[in-house]
Amino acid sequence: MSAAAVQTRERELPIFSTQTRLLVVAPHPDDETIATGLLIQQVQAAGGEVQILLLTAGDNNPWPQRWMERRVWIRGTDRQRWGRRRHAEILQALQLLELPRSALQALGWPDMGVTECLLQPENTGVSTLAAAIRQFRPSLIAMPSLDDRHPDHGAAHVLVRLALAGQAAPPQLLAYLIHGHAPDGGFIEVRGSSHEQAIKLTALAAHHSQMALSGNRMRHLAARPERYVEVSSIPKEPSSALPWQPSAWLHPWLRLSVASAAGVQSWRWKDARLQRDGLGIYHLPTLAAGDATPRFAKLAWDLPSPWIFDYWGWCEL
Repeated sequence: MSAAAVQTRERELPIFSTQTRLLVVAPHPDDETIATGLLIQQVQAAGGEVQILLLTAGDNNPWPQRWMERRVWIRGTDRQRWGRRRHAEILQALQLLELPRSALQALGWPDMGVTECLLQPENTGVSTLAAAIRQFRPSLIAMPSLDDRHPDHGAAHVLVRLALAGQAAPPQLLAYLIHGHAPDGGFIEVRGSSHEQAIKLTALAAHHSQMALSGNRMRHLAARPERYVEVSSIPKEPSSALPWQPSAWLHPWLRLSVASAAGVQSWRWKDARLQRDGLGIYHLPTLAAGDATPRFAKLAWDLPSPWIFDYWGWCEL
């Protein structure tokens, strides 16, 4: 490991070596640099191998595109061109982080569509991630936090967890948070040397399209120590309790979805056969029994909305 200190509360990173294989799951170009730019460098410095699994091209990014291209309407061809631009930017950022082009595996899923990939009845999204993980054989995975309010990030967490369900010896899982509030404790903190931090900020600058409107915010995010929460590979005890108590007037427009290794179920809130206990907590009785693999629930609007971030998001049952 580099001379930079790895500070922890309660938990510690493994000692990096030539045996370390780090897989970074990034929903969009720039997530890899903001969340893991220091971690990538420190694994590389120890002789380990790094791969970036990029879920989307980040092409559904209309406001920076309108600003930089001086246009109002964005057509499908415009989005494709923007996606190619962002792909070129991540390749430049990875070069600055001293990663070869071969370290990038891009799945090309729809930007703002990772949730839909997860909720496909055939579980093809889970299968795709499981195959990518098997191919690389990581010892360490850095992935978005379940608490991240960007829908692509929360869904990415669920996809990774379900892709690893049932593995006898899963890799260590570290969750990073970009959109939302970090926990107060129990996290792993990676601090870089001044040289590592400078390289990270230079790599971030390669994402020109994102810096145009959000440069100050992104530099602020990237300048912080990188914080990760270790995610247990041992599933929680199954529970039918849901953490949400939405107002009754919202019920007609809400949809409840449950994802597990066995597949996906989805209901309109009013059709979900929910029960409410004496404390006002909603329960979905069909979840009371089942296997020991992880299960996740999502509450969302069943209507289009201009607000991109999740209000309720995902929870682990």
